[in-house]
Amino acid sequence: MQSTIVESSVRCPETWEKGNWKFIREYWSDRYNYLIYKRGMDILTSLVVIIAIFPWLFPILYVLIKLDSKGPVFFKQKRVGFLGKTFWCYKFRTMYVNDYADTRRASRNDPRVTRIGWFLRNTCLDEIPQFFNVLLGHMSIVGPRPHMLKDSNEFADLVSNYQFRNMARPGITGLSQVRGYRGPATSFESIFRRYQWDSYYVRNVSFTLDLKIMVGTALLMMRSVFYRDQPVPLDNNRPVYNSESLVSAKKIA
Repeated sequence: MQSTIVESSVRCPETWEKGNWKFIREYWSDRYNYLIYKRGMDILTSLVVIIAIFPWLFPILYVLIKLDSKGPVFFKQKRVGFLGKTFWCYKFRTMYVNDYADTRRASRNDPRVTRIGWFLRNTCLDEIPQFFNVLLGHMSIVGPRPHMLKDSNEFADLVSNYQFRNMARPGITGLSQVRGYRGPATSFESIFRRYQWDSYYVRNVSFTLDLKIMVGTALLMMRSVFYRDQPVPLDNNRPVYNSESLVSAKKIA
């Protein structure tokens, strides 16, 4: 169930297309110390997870995934990252092998999701392989979640300057997620709200904000483990987001 989409980049905001790198340089310059320390913490944290947690967790999840359904243990997909560049994003496979992995988002009670897949998604354990992406510099521990190419381009058509969120490296967890916007975006409102939280994060990045997001993520994971009948809230209570709603949403925007 590997991605068949091999694009090198996606559309950038108009200011970037015109070569306006002054704003980008100023943004990095103002946050230089923070970005350096954050990268150091990303490397240290990802090494700890890869060395101390992954070796014993991987065999357990390997067996569970293999027993639950046929297919590879890992799933990789092209995602949009820093400054609109794409990269291979790794996860534990949570779906049956299907032909729509790169074009159709998971929905509530999605029949493509396996039994162990629901557990991995609710506990965020399917994201563990992304610590390798963090170590490689494709991602950070905290940042806006990376979209698949189709979603990124569609969302950019709906929300002006949507790609501003790509000013920060995408994260394993982010502000939108701890605010309850997890899972597929199902309406224009949910897309716009996610963008608001992501852009807020990009404008206000700090160690304090990163720490709050990590603590919030840990609390959500604990909630999903100890309250199995009340899984981590997903943003699935809105009208279904489809090609028809794209037209109406675009008019609203």
